Amino acid sequence: QVQLVESGGGLVQPGGSLRLSCAASGSIFSIGVMGWYRQAPGKQREFVATITSGGNTNYADSLKGRFTVSRDNAKNTVYLQMNSLKPEDTAVYYCYAGRIVLTSRAQIDSWGQGNQVTVAS
Repeated sequence: QVQLVESGGGLVQPGGSLRLSCAASGSIFSIGVMGWYRQAPGKQREFVATITSGGNTNYADSLKGRFTVSRDNAKNTVYLQMNSLKPEDTAVYYCYAGRIVLTSRAQIDSWGQGNQVTVAS
């Protein structure tokens, strides 16, 4: 019923920047919160950042100042601007949409397929 399509990942050198995008489509009435998680090889998935429909943001403490989450409510799209990237930022980044209210008034959560970000020289 809802599909999250991510884009923008890839290979970047240490110190570089990348911008991830995630567009939600389907029978959507509203989306309460959108954001990002990541999973590095051999590690559990971890929280990166979220943003509510009202613009309130929340970040993992270790990423504050380098990562910025933003959102276009009209497009049901969330972005993650990543600056000063480090090799330890290498991971699969997953888009998340929570408290999705469908046109049927049902509520669900949804995840993107994941997008590889590799930071290496």
